[in-house]
Amino acid sequence: MPSLSLHRWFAERAGTLKDVERAHRSVRGSGPGARAATQQINQAYAVLLSAQFQGFCRDLHSECADHLVVPVADPDLREMLRDNLLFGRKIDRGNPSPGNLGSDFNRFGLVFWSLVDVHRSPNVARKAALEEMNEWRNAIAHQDFAASMLKAGRPNLTLAQVQTWRKACDGLARSFDDVLHGHLQTMTGAVPW
Repeated sequence: MPSLSLHRWFAERAGTLKDVERAHRSVRGSGPGARAATQQINQAYAVLLSAQFQGFCRDLHSECADHLVVPVADPDLREMLRDNLLFGRKIDRGNPSPGNLGSDFNRFGLVFWSLVDVHRSPNVARKAALEEMNEWRNAIAHQDFAASMLKAGRPNLTLAQVQTWRKACDGLARSFDDVLHGHLQTMTGAVPW
């Protein structure tokens, strides 16, 4: 059974992302106005995808913390332990980059990316795609594009590229869920979700 976080990723969060793809399809024509509009939608889609994946990761991290503190009988101690697991969490303010995710999930007593990388062979490439998505997210948010992101002096992000990142996020979300499920069950002896 998947976590509530994974269920939400493939239901509610996926629905939000599908809305952007529908908006992209609604742009008609191939002239300069249509190309400019689709480029803006592609950039918005990339930022939204990063934000939604960050939300998934934050939800999953919180769900893991909740599972770890459930056995603590004293409610004050339980709250203190949960607060400490969440304190200074990088994905509360930073992008869902491999470094931030590793730092946050490693708090649960595992070497997160080592386990994710071996969980499914495509995850190494998915992690690289996640890094690329976050580079584009930052370039868009700060309007500071590397030369490799430009074509004829303008940002050139395609719908296909954002869709590739989305597939990578889907695969990583499944692996994160599986890896953390197994780790938490081993740690606590109880099924986390």
